[in-house]
Amino acid sequence: MNGTTDRSTAERTTSSEDRTDELPKDRYSERELSWLAFNNRVLDLARDAGRIPLLERAKFTAIFSSNLDEFFMVRVAGLKRRIDAGVAVPSVTGMRPRELYDAMLTRVHELVASQAALFQDEILPALRAEGIDLLRWGQLTADERARMDELFTERIYPVLTPLAVDPSHPFPYISGLSLNIGVLLRNPANEARQFARIKVPGILDRFIRLAPTRFVPLEEVIIKHLSELFSGMQVASSCVFRVTRNEDVEVEEDDAENLLFALEKELLRRKVGRPPVRLEVEETVSDELLELLAGELDISEREIFRLPAPLDLTGLFDLADVDREDLKYPNFLPKTHPDLAPVETSSEADLFKAIKRHDVLLHHPYDSFATSVQRFVEQAASDPHVLAIKQTLYRTSGDSPIIDALIEAAEAGKQVLALVEIKARFDEQNNIAWARKLERHGVHVVYGMIGLKTHCKLILVVRDEPDGLRRYAHIGTGNYNPKTARQYEDMGLLTCNPIVTDDVSRLFNHLSGMTAETSYRRLLVAPNGVRSGIIEAIDREIEHERAGRRARIRIKVNSIIDEQVIDALYRASRAGVQVDLWVRGICGIRPGVPGLSENIRVISVLGRFLEHSRIFWFENDGHPAVGIGSADMMHRNLDRRVEAIVSITNQRHIDEIGELFDLAFDEDSVSWRLHDRLWRPDTRDADGGPKLDIQEHLIARTAERRQTTRTPRRTLFIQRPGVLPDR
Repeated sequence: MNGTTDRSTAERTTSSEDRTDELPKDRYSERELSWLAFNNRVLDLARDAGRIPLLERAKFTAIFSSNLDEFFMVRVAGLKRRIDAGVAVPSVTGMRPRELYDAMLTRVHELVASQAALFQDEILPALRAEGIDLLRWGQLTADERARMDELFTERIYPVLTPLAVDPSHPFPYISGLSLNIGVLLRNPANEARQFARIKVPGILDRFIRLAPTRFVPLEEVIIKHLSELFSGMQVASSCVFRVTRNEDVEVEEDDAENLLFALEKELLRRKVGRPPVRLEVEETVSDELLELLAGELDISEREIFRLPAPLDLTGLFDLADVDREDLKYPNFLPKTHPDLAPVETSSEADLFKAIKRHDVLLHHPYDSFATSVQRFVEQAASDPHVLAIKQTLYRTSGDSPIIDALIEAAEAGKQVLALVEIKARFDEQNNIAWARKLERHGVHVVYGMIGLKTHCKLILVVRDEPDGLRRYAHIGTGNYNPKTARQYEDMGLLTCNPIVTDDVSRLFNHLSGMTAETSYRRLLVAPNGVRSGIIEAIDREIEHERAGRRARIRIKVNSIIDEQVIDALYRASRAGVQVDLWVRGICGIRPGVPGLSENIRVISVLGRFLEHSRIFWFENDGHPAVGIGSADMMHRNLDRRVEAIVSITNQRHIDEIGELFDLAFDEDSVSWRLHDRLWRPDTRDADGGPKLDIQEHLIARTAERRQTTRTPRRTLFIQRPGVLPDR
């Protein structure tokens, strides 16, 4: 696992390849269908009236819609592009592109029908019963209609731009995910019909607040005033519609300098030239209007989704502002990690002193991001003894204090390197803007490596101390985004262990200087070392099992679809190794199949926080090899991204991670369990009562832990067997 291959490793690899031939051909689950199963689990949260507060159920309905938007923009669009190009290569499950496309659309139609029924029949009435009303125009009072008439005249009408289609005005370009009103007009003079389109302005509130808990959709108000927009014409019919387009970015990379301009050009093309992949229309649409839309957009019947109003349920995110705390999750404020808590004589902790005492394992959002990772960068920026800061930035927020801290450090004369991944999907424009801002303030900005996305989460700080230069590092599983750090579950390691910091330093040199570095002591680094390192660890567990020693594999990831890793886990199961997989999203493995995977368990945990950490645990005969990092078990992570996994060696941290796995796989904890290819919710006990919600339990346990003060203890840098043994 140290990047070298000895004779026994080579023999083991050859033997593994031979055994792969014995595995059944239908051993994988289809990636796209597995993702749709994940989104159905999100919808399960919206369905769960017994456990989930009402406004949170509405939010999960919005998350389902938002997820599906991205699925169409990327996955469906990509598959459709391959079909149009005549690429007929089957997937690993044997499904050909057209067959898979049909299966995906069939399943999506089922899911959106289920979502619509859930919202119309359960969530809307439940909201109404609580005094929260999403109204149609006909449900408004006379006074409310009068107020909307005035609002339309003063605030809405001035920003609308009706576009008519006639011989001199072609059919307008419909931007992706915009909400639109299609109108069929009749000229009373000659009965001629004409189409017009109105884009619902995104700069106005989607749901207009009539009262603190009474709302009407903006499009409803516009539709009821169409006669004012088309004076002298008669409105024959109208409907709200929404188009989804291929929004994935493809650029040819020649060098980093050209990449910036090529990506900007491609982002412009994203706005004006991408083909549609989905048309959503109100179910009341007239045949004539639907036929016109489908023809102009060149979209097939299967890609059309007729839905009850209102369309675009991502608008339900707006309900989060309703002042009904009793219908939401209880407020949660992250706490400062006890190892980073300030001493009594100071209002702020000295993080460098804390990290010198021993490594700190962070678990967000339970441990505050602001008083740990963010404070680490801010203190480094203001500390006169710090000489250099290096950081990777994959996604960050527009008003990030971390960006401000890097600028402050550069302006103070420190050497600051920011590796900004401008190819981060859907954040390309934001990252370009922040990269240029950083450059203007003297930060050295690197745009990543040609052909690879830089997805690892790393910070390196070089500090001049009385006994010489010392390096401090943070290696994490999540983005350096203060906003998502309150919503995503992630882990991170703060350390000044010289072996780890040397690895991180050499990795940064590789990223910024294009060195040929591939060998590390406490890191696994993709694309050269993560897959081989994980498979080697799996094979080691197989050897332990066969020798009668303690063996077990526990992995937590967002997705697992890499065939080589899956096959290695199948071999482990066949050898008798217990394999526990905690997978939030896509899972290509089939657990519980006789003769293949009886020893594999797969669970998924969904809740108020998005489970995002990646953790790897190998029993190793009672000396666990444990690591955390940025890599999922997917081809893109293992082959086309720079990822990093760091080994955890502090026994207290190893125990903490072990307890987390124990909690997740406990029969009394809420989860979804995968049986072959079928996910089943496991949320109720035998008596029908709710099982333990892991996230709520961790919130409570974190709060209890903060009530006592832990005396920091110094931990020697004892090198225990990790994800990578030291050389």
